[in-house]
Amino acid sequence: MGRLPRPRPRTASRVAAVQALFQSEQTGESAETVIDQFVRHRLGALPDATDDEEGYAEGRVPHARVTLFGQIVRQAVQSQDVIDRSLMESLPREWPLARLDPVLRAVLRAGCAELTMPDGPPAKVVINEYVDVARGFFIGDEPRMANGVLDKLAHRLRAAEFEASDQGGAR
Repeated sequence: MGRLPRPRPRTASRVAAVQALFQSEQTGESAETVIDQFVRHRLGALPDATDDEEGYAEGRVPHARVTLFGQIVRQAVQSQDVIDRSLMESLPREWPLARLDPVLRAVLRAGCAELTMPDGPPAKVVINEYVDVARGFFIGDEPRMANGVLDKLAHRLRAAEFEASDQGGAR
């Protein structure tokens, strides 16, 4: 039997944030209610779980960092009007935000929220992480769409990061 992959707490936090945003949108529950439900019932390993059972069984996200999870969800909800406007400007005309699968909408909102956080990780990290998250939920073209939309947003929201890397690569 091979070794289990090393846990990725930041990625797990992002997966949980996407799930929480989806749940909040679908149920109409407030972000704080959903955050509380996740912290009490879905984040962290089951107390008596073995290493083999620590996966994402029964909706659990065993290695998520509660602080990062909460920051992403709160930012996405508190800035949802601005985030949604930014997403609409970045989506192709034939794909209005309301037409997107609700999970993809949650992926994009969480990614955009993280791109707007001061002192957040580099934009390229955010993009890669949310494309990976999208791959966990979708097998079609949705991860590619997430990549394109988040890349476009990142270039607009964090232009200085891309200018710096463009200048560094031109030498």
